[in-house]
Amino acid sequence: MLHATAQKRIRIGCQSWGYEDWITPPGDPYVFYPPGTRKSDMLEFYSQVFDTIEVDATVYGTPAASTLEKWYSETPANFVFSLKTPREITHEGRLTAATIPVMREFVERCTLLGKKLGVILIQLPSSFDGSLENGQNLRDFLAGLPRGIAYAIEFRNRDWFVDWTFRELRQNDTALALVEGPWLPRELVFEAARKYEIEFSYIRIMAERDLTKFDRIYRRHDEILQQWADEIGRLHASEVYVYIDNYFEGFAPGTAARVQQFLGIPAKHAEDFQEQPSLFD
Repeated sequence: MLHATAQKRIRIGCQSWGYEDWITPPGDPYVFYPPGTRKSDMLEFYSQVFDTIEVDATVYGTPAASTLEKWYSETPANFVFSLKTPREITHEGRLTAATIPVMREFVERCTLLGKKLGVILIQLPSSFDGSLENGQNLRDFLAGLPRGIAYAIEFRNRDWFVDWTFRELRQNDTALALVEGPWLPRELVFEAARKYEIEFSYIRIMAERDLTKFDRIYRRHDEILQQWADEIGRLHASEVYVYIDNYFEGFAPGTAARVQQFLGIPAKHAEDFQEQPSLFD
């Protein structure tokens, strides 16, 4: 696997960073954040361990310019943010013509991250099926996206896993998000990955939302992770983004580190950064 991944730039991170369960309780075994970590310090610490994050908060609306500037200032030069498109566009607006100017405003705001802007994820609900109306809306929406930005689109309805979709995505330089989760069969996703690629790939590792604590790995999915590692090795994309959800194994940072191990990528350990008083003075 080392040889297969050596030709790719692979960024592995978590889906969001602000979990109190990741803070180590005083006197307990180390979790991820040092004991007493303030919420305002979490991103700065996180960015020392991983070089990317998928931001879930933007689902609820376009972030303020000051928020993006703060994220930029708190992270290293090589760190990148991938941002989820607001629900107003994907779930409520369902990519109708009225959402195109809203999307353009969102993208323009996101560009305040400059070189730290990774991918903008367009996540569609399962109810967004392959109807003629939705197909036309998708085509117009993709054509209306501002250029020069990396986009990935996530379908949770198998209607879209057809050649027509792949042609539309390719024409608009948009990646198909490859997703592990209960919405689609894994083999369908892998088959699509082999049919359709552009210069980058976007992968999301998720599961049923049936856990309530996120302070350690509660269930190991070694076989699934190995399958994804093998699939990543087969991708021709030169850049790959992989984002892990807490619900997959119970503890996204731990799973992300295990994905790095499966791929033969040296992992950083949060414990190595805990004694940095500048963060917690």
